[in-house]
Amino acid sequence: MIDTSITVEKLKNAAKSDNKQELIEELNNIHYADLSEVFLLLTPEERLEYFELLPEEKAADLMEELNPQIQVELLDSITQDKAARIILHMPHDSVADFLADLSDTESESYLAKLPSRVSSQIRELLSYDEESAGGLMNSEVLRVNESMNVGDTLEYIRKMAESERVDFYYIYVVDRTNHLRGVLSLRKLITSPSYIKVEEIMATDVIKVNVTDDQETVADTVIKYGFLAIPVVDDYNKLKGIITWDDAQEVSEEEATEDFYASSGITTDIDEDEILLGRISQSVRARTPWLFITLIGEFVAVNVANHFNYTLEALPIIAIFMPLLAGLGGNIGTQSITIIVRGLSTGQISLGSSIYHVFRELRVGLLIGLLFGVIVALTTFIWKGNYVLGIVVGLAMIINMTLAALLGTVTPFVLKKFDVDPAVASGPFIATTIDVLGLAIYFSLVTVSLRYMS
Repeated sequence: MIDTSITVEKLKNAAKSDNKQELIEELNNIHYADLSEVFLLLTPEERLEYFELLPEEKAADLMEELNPQIQVELLDSITQDKAARIILHMPHDSVADFLADLSDTESESYLAKLPSRVSSQIRELLSYDEESAGGLMNSEVLRVNESMNVGDTLEYIRKMAESERVDFYYIYVVDRTNHLRGVLSLRKLITSPSYIKVEEIMATDVIKVNVTDDQETVADTVIKYGFLAIPVVDDYNKLKGIITWDDAQEVSEEEATEDFYASSGITTDIDEDEILLGRISQSVRARTPWLFITLIGEFVAVNVANHFNYTLEALPIIAIFMPLLAGLGGNIGTQSITIIVRGLSTGQISLGSSIYHVFRELRVGLLIGLLFGVIVALTTFIWKGNYVLGIVVGLAMIINMTLAALLGTVTPFVLKKFDVDPAVASGPFIATTIDVLGLAIYFSLVTVSLRYMS
């Protein structure tokens, strides 16, 4: 880890001294992952100045760490020939991600500068849905023919290591028409006699994914089995590429971020970088839709309170308990939703087990409601000296918290059933619903018990 502010100061001082060699040395001494954080603190002019001093391989590594906005900014500012050379050092999936953010014309101009073999592979990646295994995979994969022996395979790998940018996680074994037949570990390869054919030592029970599989499902599979990489095949079992653990981890983090934003009522249709660093108008657009829905819901809650206006006039003191009921009800509802949404995303909970979890959370909500209901009832009685008011507020608390836990559990399952992201159920949606129902229950109980409170 480095102190980015101190590093930025060092770079700026080196640039001011007009000592180009010192600046180059400073840049080369910074790991590309750290350098990406440094670039966020620089002006566009400084970024370009430092970027042009980097070796092409390091520039390519840095590009993988930067957000799309800065990637486009940097590559648009240098010649297309140099940009193409930098792109050649990047994994094909990273190049496809970058080109996907450009217009068709701009994308084609970059592809035209690349070797035909590389450009055709990247075009294929661009043809897949961005959130599918095909859109996530890297088409550069180490594959050998099933008829090769161990000695030939080792020699082939040495040549590949010298000439290609290929990740040596596993060696995939294919037939002459590129059908996936098995997988071979480097350990098994190195420890086997050179004359043995790879088909004799390969593992045939290969866990794989299809190019059309959703990226979240793929990421969960990689993480579940602890793979360094997983092969991607088409409908005919032809090997198309691999998805590495770091890409799976990135998808998992993105999905967690989306769930977090959705649970806070922030739309995930707008890129995270735009929300954090982009125009203010984009941030406003990301946050207002659910706030409008919340506003409508709260107007319904206000209307419920207005409907019981005569109750409020008869016993104004009941108004002071409204925030208490809404707050605790909203919290337990959000807790239930968080538990269920997280369980659904990790695979620990499924639609098939929904009935069990609904009744389980219902019992949890009832027990917690009873605990807090008794506390509230006793506190209200001691405070106001009115045991009926205490019973009413305590009973409202029990019903409100139980109902909130039930709603918080059922809603994600219902949304999941209709292929809607369950994360959108939390935050504003559940809080507003609980406010409306909680007030209706509370005022109804107070109205029924009003004659006993005076």
